[in-house]
Amino acid sequence: MKSFIGTYECKADSKGRLMIPGVLKKQMSSALQDGFVLKRAVFQPCLELYPMAEWNVLMAKVNKLNRFKKKNNDFIRRFTAGVKMVEVDSAGRLLIPKDLISFSGISKNVVLASAVNIIEIWDKDKYETAIDDATSDFAELAEEVMGQDDTDDGLS
Repeated sequence: MKSFIGTYECKADSKGRLMIPGVLKKQMSSALQDGFVLKRAVFQPCLELYPMAEWNVLMAKVNKLNRFKKKNNDFIRRFTAGVKMVEVDSAGRLLIPKDLISFSGISKNVVLASAVNIIEIWDKDKYETAIDDATSDFAELAEEVMGQDDTDDGLS
């Protein structure tokens, strides 16, 4: 699994194209040839950019769901709603389809934020709001998620 690092600001043009910052493009280099999958995030008003290899791992898990259970079928339909295959063009631009721009509220100022093995694509104002809203509970959340005493993984 490839981990991405960093948060980057860029601008989207009127057609929904954004220039991937050079530092991030370099991190994405091994995935550029295979392409990416762009989808709506489940919990936030942003988009998620999956390298094709990461998408295939996720789809292998989803594919194990029993489609004869209504809730599984409903989940699959909603999870994959609006999913698009996208590529970074030779100029280093990514085209965001209009329906996904509408979902995420992306205007001109965009934030590309690493989220371990994927990149989140946010409208800058919505990203700042989400970060500000999460600040007050982050210490408690960090303790709950990462503060387990029963592991010896060297995290402190």
